[in-house]
Parts: sequence; C-alpha cells; structure tokens
Amino acid sequence: MSKILVTGGTGLVGQQLISLLHKQKHEVAILTRNPKKTNEYLWDLHKNLVDDKAFENIDYIIHLAGAGVADKRWTKKRKEEILNSRVSSTQLLYQKITSLKIPLKGFICASATGYYGASTSETIFSETDKPAHDFLGSVCDAWEQTALSFQQIDIPVTILRTGIVLTEKGGALQKIKTPVISPLGSGKQYLPWIHIDDLINLYHKAITDHDFTGIYNAVAPEHQTNYSFSKQVALTFKKPFLGIGVPSFLLKLILGEMSQILLEGSRISSKKLKTKNYTFTYPNLNKALESFVKTTQA
Repeated sequence: MSKILVTGGTGLVGQQLISLLHKQKHEVAILTRNPKKTNEYLWDLHKNLVDDKAFENIDYIIHLAGAGVADKRWTKKRKEEILNSRVSSTQLLYQKITSLKIPLKGFICASATGYYGASTSETIFSETDKPAHDFLGSVCDAWEQTALSFQQIDIPVTILRTGIVLTEKGGALQKIKTPVISPLGSGKQYLPWIHIDDLINLYHKAITDHDFTGIYNAVAPEHQTNYSFSKQVALTFKKPFLGIGVPSFLLKLILGEMSQILLEGSRISSKKLKTKNYTFTYPNLNKALESFVKTTQA
C-alpha cells in the first residue's frame, strides 16, 4: 500500500477519492487551509507556505486543488484567482519535492476539458489537440505545463482532463435538477461528463498501474448534447421537461463571460483510456443517472 498526499481533499471529488483510498488500505495525508485532523497539514498559497511534515514518506501526490471555475462571476480578480490557485499551488508542490528531495513515484494532477476551449464544433477532441486560446484553455495549459515539470526530475506524471462530474449530492447535476428542466441556449452544445465513481477509479488506477502515465480525457465514451442530457435527467428523475432553451442572452446578462462554459461545448474522445484497458462502470448517461436514483431510494 502507498502513502498519498492529496490537495483539494475537502471537495466533492476529493472526499470520495479519499474514502476509496482508505478502503484500499492506503495511507492519506491532506493539505488544507484549516487542518483539524492528525492527517491534515497546513498550506497557504498567499504566503507560499506548506508544512514540511505533510511530505514525510509520501509515495504519490494527487493534486485536485483549484478555485471553482463556476463559483463566481469572472471578474479580473476572479480570473487571477482561478489561474493562480492552480499554477502557483503546483509550483509550490514542485519546490517542496525538489528541496526536500522526495523520491515520488508519481504526480497525479487534475485538469479539465476546458483545455479544448468553449466552442461548439464538429471536432471530436483528443489528447493530441492543442489548447484553445480562450481563458479556460490558457488556464488548463498553464496548469498542465507546470505539472509536467515534475518529469524534469524523473517523476512520472498523470493528468486527467475532466468533464462535468456527476455526483449524488452537489455539483452540476443538482443545479440541473430544477423543478422544471430545460436546455440552455440552443441546446446543441455538447456536454462531456463522467460519473464520480469512474473518475475516482481513474485516480486510483494512476497509483496502481505504473503504465498509466501521460494525459487522458476523463470523460464517458457517450456523447450528449445539452438538450439530450437535460431531457434524460428530467426523464430519470421524473421532472417536467421544457424543450425551449433558456435564452443565451439572458445567461450572458446574468453570468457575463462565464456563460460560455454553459452555452458552448464540443465532443471529447475517451478512446485513449481504452488503450490502457480501462472499462467504464458507467459508460452511458442513463445508467449513470439511474445509479443516483437507486442510491436515493436505498
């Protein structure tokens, strides 16, 4: 079993990932701004501070930390926070690993399908495509380049470009499950998604499978438009579906530039995961959504 240092451990993905790691008998240390438990350690990006004790005997780092992209309107200050929370945190981890001379077995880092940009096109993006020149594309590219710097000190790197994560509580699914469900804008934009169980399984695979290095699109193999996704959610949870989309101009007025992540989206390929013998537990949306209905009824 391994000792794993996790950042972003209090988030939706982090909490479930840590639960899985404990079940698999791994030892987990957590970096947090408010340490309370014996396995939690302080870090403060504003002060460029991190507790050295967090790095004792660690084998892997799983880096999930980053300011929520959809939590607040994209002001200039918020954009800087989104970028710095990802890039500066990764740089700080790199500095500590090099200064303490920690022989990591792997650095595993989150990224996002925002790497490919907020656009709706006929392209099915794969890991070899270049980053978009918009805000999220630039953020993801800078984040990934910083993560890949660990390769310079012979530490294997795995990066998961993650789509919308479907979870039982919180996250995007809860925001979609309004009393009356309708698509956003034209509804023709694609919505790359992944079930939380598949995502945490991929992070665990990065620890247990030494060949699972490089960059991967962490998205389900089934493509859904915003319209078809919304309709399936309504059907599964027995809610009214209104086929007329929420007007784009209204979302732009309310959310500003951030509205583009809701109004645009292209298909993302997960074929590379198949070459690494990964089999999705939830390859289609119907099965994924039904899992939450069963959990609620249990």
